[in-house]
Amino acid sequence: MLNKDRILKNFLDMVRIDSPSFKEAAMAEYLKEFATQQRWLVRVDNAGKLCDGDTGNVIVRIQATGGGEPIAFSAHMDCVPPCLGIKPVVEDDKISSEGETVLGGDDKAGIAAILEAALHLKEENIPHPDIYLLFTIAEESGMHGAKNLSAADLPVKKVVISDAGGPIGTTIVKAPAKAGIDVTFHGKPAHAGMEPEKGVSAIQLAADAIRRMSLLRIDEETTANLGKIEGGTVTNIVAETCTLTAEARSLDDAKLQKQLDHMKQCCDEAAQNIGGSVDFEYTISYPALTVPADSPLLQKTDECCERLGLKFEAVPCGGGSDANILFGKGYSVVNISNGMEAVHTTKESISLQDMYDTARLVAEMMKSPE
Repeated sequence: MLNKDRILKNFLDMVRIDSPSFKEAAMAEYLKEFATQQRWLVRVDNAGKLCDGDTGNVIVRIQATGGGEPIAFSAHMDCVPPCLGIKPVVEDDKISSEGETVLGGDDKAGIAAILEAALHLKEENIPHPDIYLLFTIAEESGMHGAKNLSAADLPVKKVVISDAGGPIGTTIVKAPAKAGIDVTFHGKPAHAGMEPEKGVSAIQLAADAIRRMSLLRIDEETTANLGKIEGGTVTNIVAETCTLTAEARSLDDAKLQKQLDHMKQCCDEAAQNIGGSVDFEYTISYPALTVPADSPLLQKTDECCERLGLKFEAVPCGGGSDANILFGKGYSVVNISNGMEAVHTTKESISLQDMYDTARLVAEMMKSPE
């Protein structure tokens, strides 16, 4: 049997460890010691050096005791702010923070479930193939751990990530690509009271561009949002520059590119209408995740849920995760729920039963085929 008390203890121990993005060293040390005590092979890669973090990804190998294809299980070590000095509160089955910070279940609930599943297989002498545990850094700040992961450090084809909400059995099969957008509008300064007609207002240029844009919900798969706009200096000078930061997301790469092209065109048309010029730049932060309906890993997830009496449900998601990055690197992936709720808020919570059921599901997926 899996040990519910142990899951709770390990989870509480971990959420009390400060681990904001790029500063996960204490969490990495905890996991290294944990793995070493179990005589699992553990190492830390150089992902942190590549993104100015204080540690790299923690990679654990649990050597096979049975047949089957090697498989990996993954969750991230970092948390979103406010995440320093977390004080967890346990009330019956529910775990939350005192309310001044997030809880950190995103994604230490995933780590706790994965560790418990691996311990269960060891203690019960349940045969399993080579198992890799991947605990990544800086997921919340742009999936930097996954982006800087070397394929040689994760020699498997299939990766199960536990970094989603919803009832246990919920499995993310589609997640959007995201583009970060930076626009600079260039006008021409002039005295606003004495000769404004000699100037071109970069703020007016930005306003005209925004007026032309389709934003927010574009279609069932695509969104776009303006995050911040800044420009000008004082009221008696026609604004010379104005900057805009934005994003666009889509479950479909072609639709994302269409939205980016549309937003750029709106900026170009505004420049033609008002004058001045525009620098429009974007970066694809992560690719879209699309798990094929015939994915063997997806089928395995469904079958394991059925054996455990969990309701399997394949769903899309509006946000990205390490699953997007690993999928883009060529791995077969699924992202399963661990039951976390109200993530990225000080009202975040999780139930112990959900973590326990997640561990049950992970353990079932770890086993050698019968």
